[in-house]
Amino acid sequence: MDRPKLSILMVIYLPRRPFVLENTLPTFFGLYPALHRILATERVGVLHAHQAFSTMAHEAVMAARCAGCATVFTDHSLFGFADLGSIALNKAMKHSLADVSAAICVSHTSKENTVLRACLPPSLVSVIPNAVDAALYTPDLGQRQPGRITVVALSRMVYRKGIDLLAGILPRFLARHPKVDFIIGGDGPKLPGLRRAVSEAGLGPRVEFLGHVKPEAVRSVLVRGHLFLNCSLTEAFCMAIVEAAAAGLLVVSTRVGGVPEVLPSDILLLAEPSCDGILEALETALVTLPTIDPWRQHQAVREMYSWRSVTQRTEDVYYRAVQH
Repeated sequence: MDRPKLSILMVIYLPRRPFVLENTLPTFFGLYPALHRILATERVGVLHAHQAFSTMAHEAVMAARCAGCATVFTDHSLFGFADLGSIALNKAMKHSLADVSAAICVSHTSKENTVLRACLPPSLVSVIPNAVDAALYTPDLGQRQPGRITVVALSRMVYRKGIDLLAGILPRFLARHPKVDFIIGGDGPKLPGLRRAVSEAGLGPRVEFLGHVKPEAVRSVLVRGHLFLNCSLTEAFCMAIVEAAAAGLLVVSTRVGGVPEVLPSDILLLAEPSCDGILEALETALVTLPTIDPWRQHQAVREMYSWRSVTQRTEDVYYRAVQH
């Protein structure tokens, strides 16, 4: 049977001011009038909400189910079960996703986590990775500094991104390898401490801090590097390592969450989330680096994470949700 034609996807902005980490103040049903009006006026058939800690997403799911719309929820993060914040969030998820039509997670590790936290039937949850437009991250070997090896780290400067580990490995690794430099991009509360660690070790000339890097400038930073380092303590997927691989960099990342699922072993070297583990992986990366073909990596990523494939798989979920 032929599928019905999908309607146009619309984007409507609700004027709500975020109060912390880009999240709006939880109002439980405060957004319901506006959401209900949008659902009715636009004749919405499927509502797709994203992210477990988005208060608007949870309210939208409940409003859509009250309006008789099919609902799809995508979770991008991993959360625990013991700390107070996770317990509260997990309770909210059980309530708002109790009648969701379908769910999407970005990795199998993420699916397992979401199924347990929200008490969802596993059959209701699909695993669909994030997509990347590889054409935006073509390698440019001419940007690399001759005679030097550059390690790039682009991340939000927060605890869960392993910035303390990065501060711990920088002095030791650079002391061993005088021909290695670092480029570090990103902003956040952990940045001053990282800068201080570099300054106290006298590494200022070999570590370039870029601060906040705009999305359109990411490729120009990546192509300057040979290696990409991700020190995260938790990740459901990690788009940064996919973008880096597409730009031709050999990737070193901590073995956490869904990261081992993202890239093959000839592109991604995994490390235990400790200073010694990361240092060992970086040493292996330096030995492996001469065998890396940046353009072969780029083509591999282009085929693995194309928007066409991800869009088709997401569309399949929408049709199943409508039939739910």
